[in-house]
Amino acid sequence: MTPEETVEKLKLLGLSEQKAKETLKNVNVTKILLAALNEVDLQKAPTGAGMLLYHLATKIKPQITENLSFLCKYIADGKLDSTLRVDAALEYLLNTVNESSVDIGKFEDACGVGVKITPEQIEQVVEKHMAQHKQEILDKRYRFNSGNIMKEVRAELKWADGKAIKNEVELQILYLLGPKAEIDLAPVPKTDKTKGAAGTNKSKRENQEDNKALSMMDLMKKLPFHAPGENYKSDGYIVTPNTKKLLEEHLKITGGKVRTRFPPEPNGILHIGHAKAININFGYAAAHDGLCFLRYDDTNPEKEEEKFFVGIKDMVEWLGYKPYKITYSSDYFDQLYEWAVQLIKKGHAYVCHQKSEEIKGFNPPPSPWRNRPIEESLQLFEDMKNGKIDEGDATLRMKITLEEGKQDPVAYRIKFLPHHRTGNKWCIYPTYDYTHCLCDSIEHITHSLCTKEFQSRRSSYYWLCNALDIYCPVQWEYGRLNINYTVVSKRKIAKLIDEGVVNDWDDPRLYTLTALRRRGVPAAAVNSFCAGLGVTGAVSAVDPIMLDAAVRDVLNSTAPRTMVVIEPLKITITNYIEKGPILYTVPDFPTQAERGYHRVVFNKVLYIEQSDFKEEPEKGYRRLTPNQSVGLKHSEFLIKVTKVIKDESGVITELECESEHLDHITAAEKPKAFIHWVADPIAVEVRLYEPLFKHKNPEDGNEVPGGFLSDCREDTLKVVTAFADQDLASVKVYDKFQFERIGFFSVDPDTTKDKIVFNRTVSLKEDTGK
Repeated sequence: MTPEETVEKLKLLGLSEQKAKETLKNVNVTKILLAALNEVDLQKAPTGAGMLLYHLATKIKPQITENLSFLCKYIADGKLDSTLRVDAALEYLLNTVNESSVDIGKFEDACGVGVKITPEQIEQVVEKHMAQHKQEILDKRYRFNSGNIMKEVRAELKWADGKAIKNEVELQILYLLGPKAEIDLAPVPKTDKTKGAAGTNKSKRENQEDNKALSMMDLMKKLPFHAPGENYKSDGYIVTPNTKKLLEEHLKITGGKVRTRFPPEPNGILHIGHAKAININFGYAAAHDGLCFLRYDDTNPEKEEEKFFVGIKDMVEWLGYKPYKITYSSDYFDQLYEWAVQLIKKGHAYVCHQKSEEIKGFNPPPSPWRNRPIEESLQLFEDMKNGKIDEGDATLRMKITLEEGKQDPVAYRIKFLPHHRTGNKWCIYPTYDYTHCLCDSIEHITHSLCTKEFQSRRSSYYWLCNALDIYCPVQWEYGRLNINYTVVSKRKIAKLIDEGVVNDWDDPRLYTLTALRRRGVPAAAVNSFCAGLGVTGAVSAVDPIMLDAAVRDVLNSTAPRTMVVIEPLKITITNYIEKGPILYTVPDFPTQAERGYHRVVFNKVLYIEQSDFKEEPEKGYRRLTPNQSVGLKHSEFLIKVTKVIKDESGVITELECESEHLDHITAAEKPKAFIHWVADPIAVEVRLYEPLFKHKNPEDGNEVPGGFLSDCREDTLKVVTAFADQDLASVKVYDKFQFERIGFFSVDPDTTKDKIVFNRTVSLKEDTGK
């Protein structure tokens, strides 16, 4: 059938030509619709049957397509006469997918076949719910949301016609209120944007909080995943004769709770992309009162190190999650081996001698050993386990073709290396393709959540569990998170470290989680950033400024403010008349004094930023100049320059100024700006980090022909000695502050009792410099 003929056929359902052409693009739906049209004579079918068939084709899942003819007959006979009944039919069949035949009585009862709701019934139920809302309707009149009553009536009269309910509700509201009056036609009065629903004044900040994106917990509650035990309702899930029994056993073991897992390889440090995976796996479990395993996928002893195991656990806990249990793929090595033997015995796996380079890529030659005798493969696999075959000379491969066309993935390979947990017990180790789904099955994971690139392995995931006749979890995929202007590959970060571009895995210029924590990024900001991206199948490639915005949002309300001068310029107040220093009490959070305060010392000698004075200012400059005074934040004074002192090379080293009390000046003399300052300060080291790479995609050969190392910027770290308030003398590692008018900073782990070190986490929003 040509596309044109197919479109004409689809139009018989009642579709417009445009809708029919759009439907044609969906091969699966079109195939089901054509099959349905072969089952139903639309000329004899009830009015609307064509659109019900369309609804059926878009909703039916592969697990129950064998019931298509059965469902079409019910639509053709007018027994499934609404989308509500069609949905109920599909739900019933999914719930009984393991049963050998359909129980007609139960099916028709579940679909409301033959149930008629009279207009009198609808009238009575609407009347009842109208009475419950009567006062609210009288108060709000036609601005009352009548949809609430419709929902209540629908809940009570499941099979009632939706249009009939709507008409009855509208009729009874008209009877109660009468025709619309002038008050009902007037525009809705504008609300004061500075006021909340109760009329209380709200700050701009509070209104921003109200409009905030969903939290990770809220986001996870909205995901349309299957309920525990209803695995068979998921697209692509394979139902076997044993599925029902296995799911019943699964529910007994899990108590019906959601179970997820975060399964990192312990061969490197986690990066920002892993933060999304952690949030989704742990967050989904938490949002549904479930539990999440931290399972180390330790199947490659070649690259695994203890520091990576510790680092991964630390980062999970830093993000605020506590694993239900910490497990290892190696916990199950004995069981995995037994299952491999079973696969061979069933004819689903064989020992192959092709070299690794021969089976790489998407179109490798088929293995000449694919059909070798089962007994021969069993003996060779035993020889592999006992160290009788050299590394690289044999693998165990599974007889399955993946979605992308790759045939027979490797299940076991030989590695003569001791394992950090099992020692020298094994010299064969399972691969990810083999291990992952089986460990999920052992731990009775309900939702195996992974990134989109694993979608091509979903069929092998289901195939392997079903080939062994064991509980099969459901795999759900989501788009991975990529950050522009950085690299996250373990190999490439190691190269940056080896070349001396960065210092270690936690260098604040990187986007590993340890680096972000060291830079001062709060865990709450990382979680908020991940939640803001949502959970879709699309790969997210975002600029670092999105993370920076999330960081500012958190730190603005959690990091106390203090005054620090990064590039100090000495000020001597020549008319200072006090006998000693003045102490000012300054709130840690200017708009929330109740959250605490600190003391600030004011004295004859103080320091300001070099950029806050210009001997020859440009037009519009608002800070200190020889002819322009400036206020000192948190103090009672302004200062005026009386003398500019320079060294032999002409560099300004000091300013002599006179101070004047703000109470003694006229409105015309009021300073245009107030700047920060410090007096009697302590010296601290401040590390100012800049982006590491020049281009958005440093790994893209077209964008950066010389490779990512050639894209590194110079001078991405500037270390300065700054002057800070004495109040900072007692800081602890990872304490966070907002340096007024400069940015957000965090105490670095290099800090000792003799030297305090700060990292710039993120700057404030762009400063005009005026």
